[in-house]
This record gives sequence, structure tokens and C-alpha cells, in this order.
Amino acid sequence: MTIFPPDPDLTALRVELARLRGERGWTYDELAGRTGLSRRTLIDLEHGRTTGTITTWHTLAHAFDVPLDRLLGALCSDHTPPGIPPS
Repeated sequence: MTIFPPDPDLTALRVELARLRGERGWTYDELAGRTGLSRRTLIDLEHGRTTGTITTWHTLAHAFDVPLDRLLGALCSDHTPPGIPPS
């Protein structure tokens, strides 16, 4: 029997990106300037039109000065993350 992991919560990841950007009051243009990512890429990430790459999310974590695992931890918001015993 093969057990597959649960689907990642991509909506929660988009919401976390929007929350972090909003907390800082940054426009897409400002975040683009801080990351080198295009404004269009940032909009597409927040609106769920693309998932980005690990390099993209690594760049965003540095721009927001948050640990990468905090940012990507949103992917497990609707299930128990791996390596943590279920409660």
C-alpha cells in the first residue's frame, strides 16, 4: 500500500506572502526592487497563477527576513507537517 502525502496548502502560502507584504506596507514594485523578481511574478504568486521555485521562495524569505521554514510552513497549514507526531 502506497501512502501519499497530503496536498500542499498553496492557498495558505499565497495568503502568507500577501500578509508579509501587507505587514510591511510594500507594494509589488517595492518588493520587486528588494528581491530582483519581476512585479508580474509577485502578482502571479499572490494570485495563485504560479507556484514559483524554491529559489523564488528563498529570495522572498530573505527579503522579508523570515526563516524559509516559516514561509514554506504554510504549505502544511491544513495537515500535520512531516516529522511531527500527530496530536
